[in-house]
Amino acid sequence: MGQERTVKILISDSLSTRGVDVLERGGFTADVSTKLSKEQLLDTIKDYDGIIVRSGTRVTAEVIDAGSRLKIIGRAGTGLDNVNCDAATRRGIVVMNTPGGNTITTAEHTIALMVAMSRKIPQASASTRAGRWEKNAFMGTELYNKTLGLVGLGQIGTCVTKLAQGLAMNVIGHDPYLSVDRAHALGIEAVELDELFTRSDFISVHTPLTKETRSLIDAQAINKMKDGVMLVNCARGGIINEQDLHAALTDHKVAAAAFDVFEKEPVPPDHPLLALDNFICTPHIGASTEEAQENVAVAIAEQFVDYFKKGVTRGAVNIPSVPPEILPQIHPYLGLAERMGFFQAQLIDGGIDQVTVEYSGEVANLTLAPLTVAVLKGLLAPILQDAVNAVNAPLVAKKRGIEVREVKGGDAGEYTSLICLRLKVGDQVHQLAGTLYGKKEPRIVESNAYAVEVIPEGHMLLIYNVDRPGVIGMVGGILGEHDVNISWMQCSRTKKGSDALLVIGLDGPPSIQVVDILRKQQDILSVRLMDLSRVS
Repeated sequence: MGQERTVKILISDSLSTRGVDVLERGGFTADVSTKLSKEQLLDTIKDYDGIIVRSGTRVTAEVIDAGSRLKIIGRAGTGLDNVNCDAATRRGIVVMNTPGGNTITTAEHTIALMVAMSRKIPQASASTRAGRWEKNAFMGTELYNKTLGLVGLGQIGTCVTKLAQGLAMNVIGHDPYLSVDRAHALGIEAVELDELFTRSDFISVHTPLTKETRSLIDAQAINKMKDGVMLVNCARGGIINEQDLHAALTDHKVAAAAFDVFEKEPVPPDHPLLALDNFICTPHIGASTEEAQENVAVAIAEQFVDYFKKGVTRGAVNIPSVPPEILPQIHPYLGLAERMGFFQAQLIDGGIDQVTVEYSGEVANLTLAPLTVAVLKGLLAPILQDAVNAVNAPLVAKKRGIEVREVKGGDAGEYTSLICLRLKVGDQVHQLAGTLYGKKEPRIVESNAYAVEVIPEGHMLLIYNVDRPGVIGMVGGILGEHDVNISWMQCSRTKKGSDALLVIGLDGPPSIQVVDILRKQQDILSVRLMDLSRVS
């Protein structure tokens, strides 16, 4: 057997050496090649299993297509504006980021800009360094007891809340995903966006840039605000409309604004906002502290190691992530779910219209999304020629018009946990049920109403036959005549005299000729040759 190939990771933007060390200690080859041209990146990426970027490298669909070995794209930071996630998902490539690594430093930068803006510190510093002593020219505004409106209350918005409350500011917030209980726990008032605009003395945005949030704060929104409001953007350029803000700063509807991000970066030196005295800015340095850079570098490197070494996806944006603390509980079920899908795929003929996965017992209390994805991966991989994995399986199912339903059942009967997989194929319904023995060993315990106890691995024959004496001996005799060794055998029937199911485990796959001989026997209704040796 040849030596296993070393995983190669390309780091195409500046990354703390601590992150590189984590990758190399994991046994990976980590190559740092920054400032690659588009052509150089397209030529280089084909040799790598993963790529780590920050905000500089654009991982376009063209780059993704060129990365024939690419399995994972990692962003050392939060934003993914420079990564084509849709193209990566279609290719089955995991996209990860490190959403918590720069939370504190970005929140601190937001507060720093707010203080600098309200006290006109950059302007006063420039004046003093120029030899002027203009104490009366830089009248400021206190933050104390002012109302801060936060648009977006994710990790960074939440951290800004705590820092602002430490400065005795009154914080109100708008976030469509913010529950009343969560707002109460943060000690803030949850309000609608228009109310936030009308009540706030300061407004800071902390949302991703999407179709819905682009130009979220425009001329119409600014007109609803208090005269003399101050705005901060340390999130993404484009959330605040720069042209409309320029007009509002010029006529002093907005007293001041502070940006760390722009629609176009680097910001052009002739940008109109840069000419205004009541506008201050920094060059996208919200995450630029030594601590934050080490945090995100180590975090993304550890996520890569976990993915390649353990199959664990943390911080993934296009696949359900499994938190490390619940991985020991869920991991055996992931194997069972995938094997059930793989098993069922080999029992059906025709296109799948609907997939229903029902979870009963203890398993119903776990994070179910990864389990359903594992079922889809196992189900679609044997059917389709295209590469199907845990990243693109839901997308592949959707594109083929397969309805996927996830159901929580009640009691699992005699089992601690039970996963039931039902497929609708035309006017037929196929059902399979599985569980774990000893909470770790996968078993198929039902196939289309036949009670079984099948270990879903290796090669096996599923034979539906007339329930009469001599059938089992006849099948065993044919296999023996052709040197096919039986490792185990099970029989099942729903009632005496009905059709029966014979499941036979084999040491290796029989020839097609042997399967054809079995199919031609008088009491044999159907024969399926099953191969579960290829399931992961």
